[in-house]
Amino acid sequence: MTVRTLDEYPDAVREEVARTREVVAALHAELPRWELVVWTAGNVSQRVVVDPSGPGEGDLFVIKPSGVTYDQLTADAMVVCDLDGTLVDGDRSPSSDTAAHAHVYRHMPEVGGVVHTHSTYATAWAARAEPVPCVLTMMADEFGGEIPVGPFALIGDDSIGRGIVETLRESRSPAVLMRNHGPFTIGRDAKAAVKAAVMCEEVARTVHISRQLGQPLPIAQTDVDRLYDRYQNVYGR
Repeated sequence: MTVRTLDEYPDAVREEVARTREVVAALHAELPRWELVVWTAGNVSQRVVVDPSGPGEGDLFVIKPSGVTYDQLTADAMVVCDLDGTLVDGDRSPSSDTAAHAHVYRHMPEVGGVVHTHSTYATAWAARAEPVPCVLTMMADEFGGEIPVGPFALIGDDSIGRGIVETLRESRSPAVLMRNHGPFTIGRDAKAAVKAAVMCEEVARTVHISRQLGQPLPIAQTDVDRLYDRYQNVYGR
């Protein structure tokens, strides 16, 4: 199979890639800011969308390169891949999680951004393979219920991506705790996915602390549904 280089794409695509590189580079700074990653761990990606009204030339995404520290993550350092996870433009190897991101984009066309972190509390829940129960109104608002656990999967192919898609297709949550690994989050764009990662860690920490004090009280499903609907469709609109 012949892989197109970025130079072979139309001007509109290359212009959107340049803009997306700036966005993704800036959003990576949010991960250490909110203490969601250490060293070079974690990654943010965003789908390149030229014509949101229909299919076209934008079957690409921008992602962090592998093994690069956060203070070196400029827009020029970002790499561009197609939806098979093949490098289309960039001087470095894509993130080791690229296959997972690519699988999500291929199978969840509504997703425009994917984030992976190893944030402490969310990863601790993942290590126990235990969903974070919906015991906070913030969780009902943001996640529409519990934060689910995805299956164990090895890095290197699309196994993680398959687990993400299989789990989140059955959930309103934009976050999944991949067992023994850590959280992945999705969103309409990378900024929304980063917000979900920040909120995932916050509620994982709060519920953990609550359980040290006693048994957290669940929220009735009818109230979860009402809170989620209001936050998603009314709040801030």
